[in-house]
Amino acid sequence: MASPELSQFRRIVVKVGSALLVDSERGEVRASWLAALADDMAKLHKEGRDILVVSSGSIALGRSRLKLPRGPLKLEESQAAAAVGQIALARIWSEVLGAHDIGAGQILVTLQDTEERRRYLNARSTIGKLLEWRAIPVINENDTVATTEIRYGDNDRLAARVATMASADLLVLLSDIDGLYDAPPKNNPNAKLIPVVESISSEIEAVAGDAESELSRGGMRTKVEAAKIATTGGTHMLIASGKIEHPLQAIANSGRCTWFLTPANPITSRKRWIAGTLEPKGTLTIDAGAVTALRAGASLLPAGVIKVEGQFARGDAVIVRGPDSSEIGRGLIAYDAEVAEKIKGRSSPEVMTILGISGRSEMIHRDDLVVGG
Repeated sequence: MASPELSQFRRIVVKVGSALLVDSERGEVRASWLAALADDMAKLHKEGRDILVVSSGSIALGRSRLKLPRGPLKLEESQAAAAVGQIALARIWSEVLGAHDIGAGQILVTLQDTEERRRYLNARSTIGKLLEWRAIPVINENDTVATTEIRYGDNDRLAARVATMASADLLVLLSDIDGLYDAPPKNNPNAKLIPVVESISSEIEAVAGDAESELSRGGMRTKVEAAKIATTGGTHMLIASGKIEHPLQAIANSGRCTWFLTPANPITSRKRWIAGTLEPKGTLTIDAGAVTALRAGASLLPAGVIKVEGQFARGDAVIVRGPDSSEIGRGLIAYDAEVAEKIKGRSSPEVMTILGISGRSEMIHRDDLVVGG
């Protein structure tokens, strides 16, 4: 199967690891390399694409700033180093993207932020608003509070979760190797690059190895695990070398890499999850006008809701029924049941008066809504 092209994708997540971002000998950011990567991102951004960054490096930068010795750190030492490094990392990304007049927004997440629906929706909404404002979200695991029990431990899988959360159609993992090989290339000079992986089989999993870099927590095994998460969520993924300058431009010019393909797309995969996996916790009955609007692809506004039933929290799945009680669809509700009851049938200005804040304009956003035939 032919490889896709970078120009085909609308929303791209780029994962940058510590080993690429930080010079391990000097403990400093590889400034010229990062500037070249920012040039690539700015070009894609100017073309109208949404760009997100998942960036490692906070602990490595914190170690350097604090002049900590080499070797493993205790948990509290890693957390403290990350606290210092996160400030440096945010400033670095802000400056390098600011040189292209692009704003950067820092988002720190933990495992629960992508596992618990309420926190998932909060993070998704923040990412969506930053992209709407044409800023680039820079996302990292919150290493200052994460513990062994509640962390990802590598940013490959975190990047895959972020990609599906943001409904990205491509995840780029920049690595110290240019793709997945059929054997370890360091040990086997005859190892061949696998340019396209159509599905992740047991054979593909068998060729994945472990991390070799001191700064990196993830190896090829975690990259294949990330590919499983991404492709299941409808996101294509690729692994490419980040050792070269302008790595995204190299991909655009058909440079060496491995593509992991998905048969779905982020929206259809997400809606399949909403419609078929989640247990509904309540029901909204809507008027005929709202039924027509939903079938035309609109979001569900409070004004169209005439009845609220059930005990549900923000992020729970609910059934949407028409005035004749027929099921219209299912979706993720943006309000708790008590608040939904207060604002049903109300216009946006009335909702603001009732809640005392502007709130969310949609009861269920169209991206979180599955409408039946």
